[in-house]
This record gives sequence, structure tokens and C-alpha cells, in this order.
Amino acid sequence: QLQLVESGGGLVQPGGSLRLSCAASGFRLHYYAIGWFRQAPGKEREGVSCISSGGTNTAYADSVKGRFPISRDNAKNTVYLQMNSPLPDDTAFYYCAARSVASCPGSRGMQQSAYDVWGQGTQVTVSS
Repeated sequence: QLQLVESGGGLVQPGGSLRLSCAASGFRLHYYAIGWFRQAPGKEREGVSCISSGGTNTAYADSVKGRFPISRDNAKNTVYLQMNSPLPDDTAFYYCAARSVASCPGSRGMQQSAYDVWGQGTQVTVSS
């Protein structure tokens, strides 16, 4: 089965850091663009970032640009979201998604309908 599994979430203090991982099983990520999304309670799911299949192109939401770099290691079949200095407003359930196209979709990679496989998500809570 084609699956994505997120890990690395948890409780983090403002000013701390977390690294979320998105591991694929059942398929190789070589030709897939990968996006990160998040959903806070009572809010709609929103795009966070996207990385092209080769890792040469990235896109970020304005709210996380400069703080949450996205990266990938295709040899490990894994994509990462490094959360540096998270804020309480970053608290959300984080999902990764794979697109069976090499490039990120339009709208800075946040077009949810463009992604084919979704993970189950991992909770990130930013609190003192």
C-alpha cells in the first residue's frame, strides 16, 4: 500500500525546535513533490511548505518562511520539516502529502487537491 507516516511531533516550548519526518512506504519518493500541511482546532487545513522531487525547489507559507525549512533525503525515502523557534500559533496537527508529479503545484505548493497520498498526521503543541 502507498503510505506516508509522520513522526516527530510533540510538546515544544517557544524558542525550542522540532524536526518532523515524513517517511514513505510502498513507493519511492524520487519523482514525488512533497507538501506539509497543518490544521489547528476549528480551522481549515492550510499549506505549510512544499519541496520538489529533487529538492531543488521549495515553497513556503508566509507564516513559516525563514523558520521551518523543508528538506528531503530520497535515499532514506523521507522528507523533513525543521521547526525552529515555533510559536503558539504553530500549534496544529501536521500532515505530509505526496504528489505524483516532480514539481510543486501552483499556489506555492498549497493546492491540496494536487496531492495523491496523505499521512495520518502528527500533533505539534507549542506551549510554555
